[in-house]
Amino acid sequence: MSARRRFIKTFSLSGIGIVAASTLGFSSDAAARRFKFAKEQEAYSGPHIMVKNAKILSIKNSDGTETMGVISTKGVIDVRAVAKKLNIAAPYTLDQLLQEGNATAFNKVVAGAEKSGVPYLSESKIRYGRLFKNPGKIICVGINYRQHAEEVGVAKPAVPALFNKYDNSLAAHNSVLEIPAPDVSYKLDYETELLVVVGKKGRNIPESEALNYVAGYCTANDFTSRDLQLDLPGGQWMIGKTLDQYAPIGPNFVTADLVGDPNQLQIQTFVNGEMRQNSNTSDFIHNVQRLLAYISTYWTLEPGDIIFTGTPQGVIANMPKDQQVWLKKGDVVTSVVEKLGELKFTLG
Repeated sequence: MSARRRFIKTFSLSGIGIVAASTLGFSSDAAARRFKFAKEQEAYSGPHIMVKNAKILSIKNSDGTETMGVISTKGVIDVRAVAKKLNIAAPYTLDQLLQEGNATAFNKVVAGAEKSGVPYLSESKIRYGRLFKNPGKIICVGINYRQHAEEVGVAKPAVPALFNKYDNSLAAHNSVLEIPAPDVSYKLDYETELLVVVGKKGRNIPESEALNYVAGYCTANDFTSRDLQLDLPGGQWMIGKTLDQYAPIGPNFVTADLVGDPNQLQIQTFVNGEMRQNSNTSDFIHNVQRLLAYISTYWTLEPGDIIFTGTPQGVIANMPKDQQVWLKKGDVVTSVVEKLGELKFTLG
């Protein structure tokens, strides 16, 4: 039995992912995050309203900041520029919008973009920033597609197998992912995933109500060093999955009302234009509702928390040994989730 199969069986049966996640210090200090936002802008203390009917990206500005843009029929609305022009105390970042819940001011900015006189931006000319910089929690799910469990050769997990990432792993669409030196890691692998973005605080959430807690979704990639994850003594999922830039997300955050059923979305991966993964979230072992209900049994989910929901079959690690060609510098990885756009990044 391969090291990957042995460890994943242990992982699935013992719940090691849950232990790891609970001991690695998830922070839920929303007040501290609000203070961080308030240093730039007046703190918002109104009702928490979940954003709807929006497709949002992140702009990497010339001053180094990363702020929201909203895709419209006329181009991309520069939220910071319009808010300043109209003197609206609106959130500038997606983290802030989700965590503070000031959708009222956000909607005023979008509605006032035309009269503000601020030029619309061309999406093709935008330098993308990170959609998320400081989510409260980054929760990940292992072995959550039926066909993926079959190719690994393990039983379908009875409960979601959880682990986590850190903020350092967050990366932008069209970024250059600086891979580690070969003597640190060379077995580099892709994992395209649907990312769920929490929009409302909840604990012990019933499955029947779970989707009401979702603000939206993104395309994401749980980039992984298989040698660090599986070949180190004991199996080191945290090390293998949390190196710098190992969580590219983008290009857009799409609100839940525009997506519909998250359990019926095509999901694909391409490497240098060649298809490597092709599945559908209908193959989930634990669907989005089940994940939210299960996770909220252990932790309070808060607005702005993000959840990687697992990857389908087709990863390099599960190919026959003589067919395993690990990713390398110069490779272009494209992750696609239906309705959410194509996330691209290049290995550097």
